[in-house]
Amino acid sequence: MHNFAERRRHKKSMKKFFFLIVLLVLIIGGIGAWWINGISPADPSNQKVLTFQVSQGEGVRQIANSLKAKGLIKDAVVFYFLVKQQGVGGKIQAGEFQLSPSMSASDVASVLQVATDDVRITIPEGKRAEEIAETLKEHFPSYQSSWDSKLIANEGYLFPDTYSFHKDSTIDVIISTMRGNFDKKYASINDSKKSNLSQSQIVIIASIVEREARFPEDRPLVASVILNRLTAGMPLQVDATEQYAIGTPSNWWPVLTDTGGNTAPNSSYNTYTHPGLPPAPISNPGLESLKAVIEAPQTNYLFYVSDKSGHNHYEVTYQQQLQDQQKYGIGD
Repeated sequence: MHNFAERRRHKKSMKKFFFLIVLLVLIIGGIGAWWINGISPADPSNQKVLTFQVSQGEGVRQIANSLKAKGLIKDAVVFYFLVKQQGVGGKIQAGEFQLSPSMSASDVASVLQVATDDVRITIPEGKRAEEIAETLKEHFPSYQSSWDSKLIANEGYLFPDTYSFHKDSTIDVIISTMRGNFDKKYASINDSKKSNLSQSQIVIIASIVEREARFPEDRPLVASVILNRLTAGMPLQVDATEQYAIGTPSNWWPVLTDTGGNTAPNSSYNTYTHPGLPPAPISNPGLESLKAVIEAPQTNYLFYVSDKSGHNHYEVTYQQQLQDQQKYGIGD
């Protein structure tokens, strides 16, 4: 009798267990079906393009409800969780967007990150402020000639990157964004234990490295040569600083026809005639050039020459430099 009762209890327990398993499968399957349905296009056959407006300060939940109301997504809750899952909530821009009911929820989320009235620009490493000004002039209807002097005042700290700005952005907003990016990137690599240099010194040297090192492997060694010459009290004798001094809108980085510091002898950027670092950066360096200065290797190099392919060759003595100049067919 006792065994029979135990068997009945066991059967009931197994039935409950299987019931829970089936229920769990149905719940998971139901959630999966709900999710798949929610991220699919609201109307795959409707290719009509609609203008969708996101106002400044709108939250993801409010945007999702508006998209649902306009028939641009199937499920506002799914869209909300999709944006949160992708971590792009903070990247959604204010502005106008061209959307279609035939777009998936993921595609809609991607489009909302770049407004149609945004300007997207890319600033390469090693550009001087005036070159950045030319880029801004091409893309911003609000550009004014007064922007140039503000950009020049921030030379070295206009971090090279790809940016999205509203087309009516002011120069103060643009500079603040670029300098904020610089501060963030610089903080990620700055280590007082690795360098005794000030931030200003690091940026100036990195701006020279950016112009003097054509290939990534040359950056740390160029930085090393500059630091060694500063320590030895030698003039830097860097052509890039003289190019900066004589550059014009028609050619910001002219080839020097007369080397040895004779092109602009009175300029404070002429590192042949003026000892030490130039008074300010000569370009806007990227992360790798900044790292090259902070983490510059210990070497005995005091000289380098660039061959015709742009690769640098490093020397300890002036005599070795002369030999390399002859070897690679480079004029003194």
